[in-house]
Amino acid sequence: MTRVGTAALRAAVIMVLVLPEYAGAVELTGAWAPDADKCDKVFVRRGRAKQIDFAEFSGVHGGGFIIEADRLRGKFAKCTIKMRKEDGQGLNLIAGCATDIMLSNVQFVLKVVDDDNITRVFPGIEGMEVKYQRCRL
Repeated sequence: MTRVGTAALRAAVIMVLVLPEYAGAVELTGAWAPDADKCDKVFVRRGRAKQIDFAEFSGVHGGGFIIEADRLRGKFAKCTIKMRKEDGQGLNLIAGCATDIMLSNVQFVLKVVDDDNITRVFPGIEGMEVKYQRCRL
């Protein structure tokens, strides 16, 4: 094997050993509601592409949010994730959000319980948290 081939093999081995840390990154893409049993009342699929959207009276059933790549959507706000920092089982997001009347930066601090359960905590407000479950639509 040539020196170049040996160096490439070493680099590949190092990447395989180092990258599993990044491979386990938190994957939150999808629809989230406080109660998975009410997902069909909070979210619907619309259009030819069957995209996930909010049902007409989703707020009555606890509301929720949708995460898509670098975007986060609520029923009345659309946010673009500006910063994402993972810390163990936690995830800190800073998002620029827009409603019909206002623009603002919002901090989302999420604790990942498992693949289908997260908890949003509110820094500075002791004991305040909201639990969400992934909706399988």
